[in-house]
Amino acid sequence: MIEIHHTAVAGAPVAVTFDYVDDYHHVPSWLFGITRFDPIGEQDRGLGAVYDAAMKIGPKTLSSVVKVTGWEQNALIELEAVDGLYTHSRWQFEAVGDTETRLTVDFRYDLPGGLAGKALGRIIEPFVAQAIRHTEATLRRQVEGAGRSA
Repeated sequence: MIEIHHTAVAGAPVAVTFDYVDDYHHVPSWLFGITRFDPIGEQDRGLGAVYDAAMKIGPKTLSSVVKVTGWEQNALIELEAVDGLYTHSRWQFEAVGDTETRLTVDFRYDLPGGLAGKALGRIIEPFVAQAIRHTEATLRRQVEGAGRSA
């Protein structure tokens, strides 16, 4: 299992930050390694929405179907895999004054057991720190840009 916890402050109001993260169209542009994040069915946001996701990690592309299991406007987005590679992510949004948002993110990836899981773990580990830095910096830059144009 790989667990990641990260907190950052973006220079944009909480409503702008939440709306940006909540819009599935943006996910591949800021979430490191994500190459596909498409809704399954007509619901494309909010509690119960389901997405087909693919993540490229090193030479491997891993797929998951994730479902929104927690959603509170301007406060929380929680996703859990229901098929494929098990992932769980929890995004919490907190206003820091009128123009900044504290974003706290918790990710968990459960790798398969046996030799395949150990090999996959060796592939993933070097990318984790890079992925955190890239995702946080890219998301902050894009949210702040969205805040300026809002």
